[in-house]
Amino acid sequence: MKTLLTASAIVLTVAGVARAELPSATDAAIRQALSSGKPAVIDLGARTCIPCRKMAPILESLSGEYRNKASVLFIDVHENSAAADKFRIQMIPTQVFFNAQGKEVKRHVGFLEKAEIVKELKAAGLK
Repeated sequence: MKTLLTASAIVLTVAGVARAELPSATDAAIRQALSSGKPAVIDLGARTCIPCRKMAPILESLSGEYRNKASVLFIDVHENSAAADKFRIQMIPTQVFFNAQGKEVKRHVGFLEKAEIVKELKAAGLK
């Protein structure tokens, strides 16, 4: 019984981590992030996209870790197709990196590991 409870707790913990996700950013949140004086990354994807779903817990983690140092946003392009047009998205997921002045400095298409996101945020001015 104890083993069954432990196994159940592990499954629930893993399932909770796998479903961690940021809410889809509003236009106001995007404007605020790009004018905040901090570097930012915007991940444009969809909740139904497998690589996007794999990135969700990474983005959630980075958002908490760098809350006062950088902006980490997610936009679901199925919910906000205007954002996909605005950022000229052709494939998802696409990560767009901005410096502290709100200028795009890098763009990546596809899944991106946490360490690579941090590296790009540092190149964009993360301290």
